[in-house]
Amino acid sequence: MTLPDISVDLAPNNPRELRLANPVIPASGCFGYGQEYAHLIDVQRLGAFVSKGITPKPRSGNPMPRIVETPAGMLNAIGLQNPGLRDFIKKYPPIWNDWTVPVIVNISAETVEDFVEMAATLDEVPGIAGLEVNVSCPNVNAGGFCFGWDADMTAEVTRAVRAVTTLPVIVKLSPGAIDIVEIAQAAEEAGADAVSLINTLVGMTIDTRRRKPILANQTGGLSGPAVKPVAVRMVYQVAQGVSIPIVGLGGITSLNDALEFFMAGASAIQVGTAMFVQPTIAMDLIDQLPVWLQQQGCESLADIIGSANPRFRAKLAVESAESAAV
Repeated sequence: MTLPDISVDLAPNNPRELRLANPVIPASGCFGYGQEYAHLIDVQRLGAFVSKGITPKPRSGNPMPRIVETPAGMLNAIGLQNPGLRDFIKKYPPIWNDWTVPVIVNISAETVEDFVEMAATLDEVPGIAGLEVNVSCPNVNAGGFCFGWDADMTAEVTRAVRAVTTLPVIVKLSPGAIDIVEIAQAAEEAGADAVSLINTLVGMTIDTRRRKPILANQTGGLSGPAVKPVAVRMVYQVAQGVSIPIVGLGGITSLNDALEFFMAGASAIQVGTAMFVQPTIAMDLIDQLPVWLQQQGCESLADIIGSANPRFRAKLAVESAESAAV
C-alpha cells in the first residue's frame, strides 16, 4: 500500500520553490554543516537541513563555558562561531552541490546592509537552496534592539534581502517579540516565502556555590522540551495571521511533539537540541510520520496541518475558495 504523501513546498510563491521530500529539517546550530552527522545518518534522506549560522566576518564565538544543561533543556551562548561569509562559500557549498538534500543557509548580521551583502553574495552560489534570515540579532543602528522584536525593522530586513536574492527566504522569528503575529505578518508583507519559529528564549542559570552565572556570557538561549509549549502556542497564533508556510521548532523530541506543531499550523518542523541526545531522531520522524498518517486514514500531511486550529482551517478554506474563483 502506498504511504501518504509527506512532501512539502516551503516557497510555493517563489519561482525557484523549495520542495522537500518530507517536512523534517535539522535546525541551525545543531547540525553543523551536514558533514558532522554524515557518518551517523543518511543525510540525503532529510527534507532539508539548515546550516550553522553565518555572519559577514569570521567570529570566534563567546568564551567558555558556553553550554550548560538545564531541566528539560539547555542554555547555549556559542556566539555565532563561524568562518565568515567568504571562507564559508569556498568550503561548504561545493560539497552540498553534489548532495540531493536541499540546504538552507542561516544568515545573521547586525545591520541591514550586512544582511543585504550576505543575501546578494549567496544568491547564485550552487549548492544553496534557500536562506533562513535570523532576525533575532541586535540592530547596532537601533541601540542593539533586536530586529525581530519590531515589525518595521523585521520588514526592513526582509524587504532588503528579498530585493537582492531570488532564493526562497525564510525569516526566523524571535519569541521575545511582544506580538509575534504582527512580526510574522510584517515579514510576509515584505516578501518572505515562509517563517520559522521559535528561536531560543533568553535564560540564565547560576552556580550557587560560586555565586555567579555559569555561562561566561551570563545569559544564553534556552532550547529543548522546556520551550515546546511556548513554541506550539506561537505557531498556533501565527498560523491564523499569515498565508505563507510556517516551519515550527522548539523542543521536538518525538513524533507526538512533531504532530502538535503540524496540528497547530506548521507545514514543516525543525529538530534542534534533541539531535545532540538522539542523533537519529530526524530519521525516526521521517519513518514514523507516514506510518502514523496511514493509520489515521490520511492521504497526505496536508490533512493534519492546522487540524487543531479552527481559525487557521477557516482561513485556509477562504483562501482556497478565492483561488478557485480566480
